[in-house]
Amino acid sequence: MARKTQISKEVILETALKMLIRNGYSSVNIKTLSKEIGCSTQPLVWHFENMEGLRKDLAQYALSYANEKMRPAAENGVEAFEQVGAAFIHIAVAKPNLFRFLYLEGYSGSPAENFDALTKDDDNAELIKRISRDLGISEDSAGRYLQNTIIYTYGIAALSATGIIKASEDEIMNLVNSAADSFLMQEGADHDKIPKHKEKRK
Repeated sequence: MARKTQISKEVILETALKMLIRNGYSSVNIKTLSKEIGCSTQPLVWHFENMEGLRKDLAQYALSYANEKMRPAAENGVEAFEQVGAAFIHIAVAKPNLFRFLYLEGYSGSPAENFDALTKDDDNAELIKRISRDLGISEDSAGRYLQNTIIYTYGIAALSATGIIKASEDEIMNLVNSAADSFLMQEGADHDKIPKHKEKRK
């Protein structure tokens, strides 16, 4: 019977994620990860077999981490959507290595697949209904607002994470919020019903 490893899979993935965020995915391999944990390579091979196995599990672990950060708390549909966008921007600005790994470099699926996941997420259907109800606009209008804002937010987040633009998180959120308000007005939303923008969630 094989000896049971004392280093858990959770510890390995948590450490790998910290390395990824700090230095990028290229810094993560069996040797450097085992050194970071302070163990031999045996537990890593036991859990993942090879680097490809580690990459796949790390991608899912990192995606779950990001999704949890982007879970909205607000009841109002527009405010909830803004919270998701603010968290997405925060990852791009504060954790650009993680953003590139998840949404640009194809380690958790192709960029096109990841973009589709953002725009066609099942949760978006519920958000569209909430936004339609809260603002008194049609679901088609709410859907166009949602898609246009996601496209804008994704684009500016990618520009930030890749260093093409240099702007603070607050500056980027001001741009996103202004664009989102414009998209809502284009869809016939009453300006007085649009919630005032709140501080981003940490």
